[in-house]
Amino acid sequence: MTIHDTHPFADPEGAREPGRRLRGRLTGTVSLWTAGGALAGGERAGLTVSSWLVVAGEETRVVAMLDPDSDLLDALERTGRAVVALLTWEQRALADVFAGQAPAPGGMFAQAAFVDTDHGPRLASATTWADVRLESTATVGWSTQVTCVAEHVEIGGEDGEDDPDDEGRRAPLEHRRGRYRRPGAASR
Repeated sequence: MTIHDTHPFADPEGAREPGRRLRGRLTGTVSLWTAGGALAGGERAGLTVSSWLVVAGEETRVVAMLDPDSDLLDALERTGRAVVALLTWEQRALADVFAGQAPAPGGMFAQAAFVDTDHGPRLASATTWADVRLESTATVGWSTQVTCVAEHVEIGGEDGEDDPDDEGRRAPLEHRRGRYRRPGAASR
């Protein structure tokens, strides 16, 4: 086994797409989108998403860029609903599983406890999450932009708000330049 200080499958420096490199320099909060369950005859789908944002208004909108070939997008379009949960530093291995970057013996949903809801499976350990309803989709570049209406939002404590010994473990998981960032760590 070889340990690399760079990603072993990254394109060579001169072949890297500039737009993707620009996006990689933005820090994204990692969320887990899940849909399906009882709404889809028991089929569950999930995807780790860091290209997303929340838009305030009379009705809060949650906008994300999803892989058009993903099972999650199929389930979201079929059911019209999903659950969006913020992941934490301690859930980075789960983020890799739902991104298809790590093995998932027994399937993705066997790697953590989930609660079936009327919007889809919700990560039981999530302290901050939203039930969303699909409003529209559009093709943007190589992605499908989904715009959802937040029907219910639950905000939990983070980064030691409730526990001074937490040491940032419950702060939202951040992703930048292909790596997770530990809360409070200096940026490279």
